[in-house]
Amino acid sequence: MSQQLHGRLDRRTLLRGSLAGAALVSLSGALAACGAPGSDSEKSGGGTKSDTNPFGMAKDSTVDAVIFDGGYGFDYVEFAGGVVGKEFADSKVKVSATSKIATELQPRFVGGTPPDLIDNSGADLIGYSTIASQLETLDDVFEADNYEGTKIADTLYPKVEQPGTFGGKFVAINYVMTLYAVWHSASLFEENGWTAPKTWDEALDLGAKAKAKKKYLFVWGKEAATYYRTLVIDSAAKEGGDEVRLALENLDKKAWSHPTIQSILEKLAEMVKQGMFVPGGAGTQFTAAQAKWSNDQQALLYPSGGWIENEMKKSTKDGFEMTGIPEFTLTENSKMPYEAIRAAAGEGYIVPSKAKNPAGGKELLRAMLSKEAATNFAKTKLAPTIVKDTVPADGFGSAALKSQTSMLDGAGENVFNFQFYDYYGTNADELVVWNSFLSGDLDVKGLTQKVQAIFDKVADDSSVEKLKVT
Repeated sequence: MSQQLHGRLDRRTLLRGSLAGAALVSLSGALAACGAPGSDSEKSGGGTKSDTNPFGMAKDSTVDAVIFDGGYGFDYVEFAGGVVGKEFADSKVKVSATSKIATELQPRFVGGTPPDLIDNSGADLIGYSTIASQLETLDDVFEADNYEGTKIADTLYPKVEQPGTFGGKFVAINYVMTLYAVWHSASLFEENGWTAPKTWDEALDLGAKAKAKKKYLFVWGKEAATYYRTLVIDSAAKEGGDEVRLALENLDKKAWSHPTIQSILEKLAEMVKQGMFVPGGAGTQFTAAQAKWSNDQQALLYPSGGWIENEMKKSTKDGFEMTGIPEFTLTENSKMPYEAIRAAAGEGYIVPSKAKNPAGGKELLRAMLSKEAATNFAKTKLAPTIVKDTVPADGFGSAALKSQTSMLDGAGENVFNFQFYDYYGTNADELVVWNSFLSGDLDVKGLTQKVQAIFDKVADDSSVEKLKVT
């Protein structure tokens, strides 16, 4: 698998512009007021810099890491902390986990006491537009040798620094290769003679077949309602091409009224109207909702990222054969083929400049990028990191991991990504709207107005630096 994946990702250097074209424009004074860092590369953590201590971490220091406790958990960072301990026996790595990154860490940024390393991920991540100037640049991490003695940059997939580069400043290492898909049980589909849908109309037909079996097409949980936002905009980008994608990325005032997006929203609204969603999602914790799909098999399909298998490892029916398919197109004449997928490195790791031990934060990142730690992640989380050659051909026996390889192969050069909602940190506001829509309390017109208003507010705020994506 690793060789196949490598070959596919080499071609991903042609990723549609959202990665390569991202750049900041119209710098305002607001971020400067946050406190510009000093020269990152010259900072030392109190130790002597060397090939084996490239950031100068004090050998008896403590590293304070706060990790998003989501689909991948946080034990893989504890494992990397053990790798650090092999080189720095007197050091201590303290790993804390939370699902509320912004809620818990923004006060620490304001107070000047941020942790040394943060996994800035999840629904409550901190928008990069608000903290980019307060972060260490991480070019020196890629330039350092890993724990096996190889330059880290030479061990990684191409262009993996681009999702974490804003305004030409590389401030976030996105650790996990993530693709977005629609997941189903291959065994359940085979048992019932169902075919995985390629278009929204085919999905509607499948929903009718599901109802005949007293099952639902989809399910959602309150913290993950925006997974359907992701499905809609990814599908729209495939159907309408760059015209749709760039309008969303660049905060066009009429982006959400684009006919392609409206047509897809109407299909989704029809599914809601016909009772194809498991009821009560807005009041259901998201993993409990997901278990209604993976364990109880009440629903047939679930849109999510590649983390879903690991996230539901303890709540998946035996013999489920979790398998991903590309997100739907609206028609058979879409701008990008059905096989096109959205994929990019995710789980953004950042090192605050005002942290007590930024050298330690970088050292822990260096350990995470070692072959030992990256292989441990792939094996235990059933997902690849940005480090090459850590996944065997059998995908560690995972149907989901093998299907990710198949989707990457099938996509060829048709791989794209979005950055706008992570960059502007709008997910919490969007959740309210999407939960109402999926509950049937808000129609397409209402959703369009409310979501557009969220992004119009960002567009009109001169204190927010804007991404210009081409």
